[in-house]
Amino acid sequence: MTVSAERSAFYDRMAPQHLKPLWEVLHGLITPEPKSPVETAIWHYDQVRPFLMESGSIITAREAERRVLILENPGLAGQSRITTSLYAGLQLILPGEVAPAHRHSQAALRFVIEGSGAYTAVDGERTLMQAGDFVITPSWTWHDHGNDSDRPMVWLDGLDIPIIGLFDASFAERYAQEVYPENRPNGDSLARYGSGLMPVGFTEPANRTSPVFNYPYDRTRAALEQMRRTEAWDPCHGLQLRYVNPVNGDYAMPTIGTFMQLLPKGFAAAPYRATDAMVFSPVEGRGRIRIGERVLEFGPRDVFVVPSWHSYSIEPLEDLVLFSFSDRPVQQKLGFWREDRGNH
Repeated sequence: MTVSAERSAFYDRMAPQHLKPLWEVLHGLITPEPKSPVETAIWHYDQVRPFLMESGSIITAREAERRVLILENPGLAGQSRITTSLYAGLQLILPGEVAPAHRHSQAALRFVIEGSGAYTAVDGERTLMQAGDFVITPSWTWHDHGNDSDRPMVWLDGLDIPIIGLFDASFAERYAQEVYPENRPNGDSLARYGSGLMPVGFTEPANRTSPVFNYPYDRTRAALEQMRRTEAWDPCHGLQLRYVNPVNGDYAMPTIGTFMQLLPKGFAAAPYRATDAMVFSPVEGRGRIRIGERVLEFGPRDVFVVPSWHSYSIEPLEDLVLFSFSDRPVQQKLGFWREDRGNH
């Protein structure tokens, strides 16, 4: 739209007062539908892994503090984001290494991609990690990682870094020692809080995160198989589970929603879209996903992202188990999350 000389002069005169005319930008600020810079993208693990392993010879876990390759969305170049609200990366811990203890405002998920037997420790409790496990590092908890196995360990990191940055609320602190002292036995949290029981007098932590910080894949997989017997198939998602906080039934993390779903071979998924951009990582099976006009083929350990309000449907070429995460808890709590189940 052409701006008249009179209006242009008006804008110039008020600019030193840090004033801008809303009417010139209103349609770009408040759009009829979501208009995201996030692009459809996929990282094939067999292409990424060589770079990840090479990074192990370039920098140590101690020197890097966290040896991670960021999965940066091509539509958000230079911003260290996989979606507008979330960060993701692939972290490598080699045998015998320790990623030193620290804590920060940002909450983190770890989804194990490769290896077995490395550990994450949270506030003095270690948990051994296996492929397919979903592990939580709650906000402002001391945590370190180590690998006592004889193989490299790789996991997908997901953090709410952009959300914390939006509120200028980031704090971080390194622990004085490399490893935070162990003060609880391995598996303590799962035993206390993961069996439908809750200690009398338990008080929900201020970070509102599940007291269970490792959700083992074998339990999740067994639950999906139990669901399969009922044939309660969702037309868009097949069989889908949401990881929950046993204290209140809410999402396991207050800012990041995490899910696991099973789609059997030959399942014809109905198209779906929602306002939360979704990050997927297959655990088992191969398939393809149609996102708008694009079709991506994927297999185990790949990572791909579906932008906000983009219609997608998944076609499993084998029995398919998919982990996914998004900022859905934030959107739902603030009341603006929206989905469209095949009506578009």
